[in-house]
Amino acid sequence: MSRRVVVTGIGIVSPVGSDIDTFWSSLCAGKSGIDKVSAFDISDYPSKIAGEVKDIDFSQYVDPKEVKRTDRAILLGVVAAEKALKDSKLDLSAIDTTRCATIVGSGIGGLSTLETEHTKLIQRGPSRVSPFLIPMMIPDMPAGRISISTGFKGPNYAVVSACASGAHSIGDAFMIIKSGVADVSMAGGTEAVITPLAFAGFCSMKALSTRNENPQKASSPFDKKRDGFVMGEGAGILILESLEHALARNAHIYGEVIGYGASGDAYHISAPPPEGIGAQNAMKNALACSGLNPSDIDYINAHGTSTSLNDKYESFAIRKIFGEYADSVSISSTKSMTGHLLGASGAVELIASLYAIKDGVIPPTINYEDPDPECDLNYTPNTAVKKNVRYVMSNSFGFGGHNACLIVGKYESSKNSN
Repeated sequence: MSRRVVVTGIGIVSPVGSDIDTFWSSLCAGKSGIDKVSAFDISDYPSKIAGEVKDIDFSQYVDPKEVKRTDRAILLGVVAAEKALKDSKLDLSAIDTTRCATIVGSGIGGLSTLETEHTKLIQRGPSRVSPFLIPMMIPDMPAGRISISTGFKGPNYAVVSACASGAHSIGDAFMIIKSGVADVSMAGGTEAVITPLAFAGFCSMKALSTRNENPQKASSPFDKKRDGFVMGEGAGILILESLEHALARNAHIYGEVIGYGASGDAYHISAPPPEGIGAQNAMKNALACSGLNPSDIDYINAHGTSTSLNDKYESFAIRKIFGEYADSVSISSTKSMTGHLLGASGAVELIASLYAIKDGVIPPTINYEDPDPECDLNYTPNTAVKKNVRYVMSNSFGFGGHNACLIVGKYESSKNSN
């Protein structure tokens, strides 16, 4: 079987908004969600800024007793999943839940829980460690908890591929539905590691921006002044369905997933290879899967981390794959506003990509003020641009050389199945 796959539900929790309207209007307005870290005492750290999810009451979605024994990464994912399910208007009593998958990734998992419980172990001994440590910590638990809450009994697992986790999860869900293994899937990513240990580790790598004096200007993808990424947290969950399943229940369709490409760098634990060859291969594979030409892509939501090597080599890779069309395609990095949501980033950015198609708007790359000669493409600087958007490519690359590329398009009922 080779079935068409569409998106019928969206759930978002992010530093720029935890409902879809606020999220999207913030991106279009160039509004940053980055500020001084409030989760812990940051005074001894070189980097002091992040994109935190604020003003969220988890007890509205999860029993208050469960909130206390559930890691923040799981809670963010559960909230986004509930929003997506509600948005999709799926009637769980009317569908075959054994053909409903749950594929939700997390790059790191419940690190906050691990830090808290390890402190208890050192200070108070093993008997004081929580019996919920393991189920709160392991990266597969967002998928597990979402499956339990929805009753989805189809394929259920987590993808852990660092910052490509969310995109790989959606890609896997796309392939599972396309091949006929499932009819519906929850898919996406969640991450919550604005914690002392994670910050210490990334600071020791010199991976984070230290432009603390003006937090909202710190994430500046493709700009010459960029000095590292800004940590973010959040979750993005999408409901994917086979077209037949969606039409049978008269579902609202946001767009169609038409291409997925994945590759491995086989090069370095944290740095991309010269010329972004892994990124090139992922984009090439996604285009081949979709049946599109580079000239068909209207917008690229770039990985665009605001780090020196990623932005340089992603730009090179785009120019290599898109050739003479590279100067015409619109590109932006929404990480300039949200920060880098790590394992959730690919899902959150695909949601932005679908809304770019829906509203015909390219969200900007803010803080683009001093062009880097090695990043010489159209990054939609500082201000959103109106444009008819048919097809969007969304890139995600992770430590370990994990690359994922997704292509979504405007839904057209007359299109033949692939």
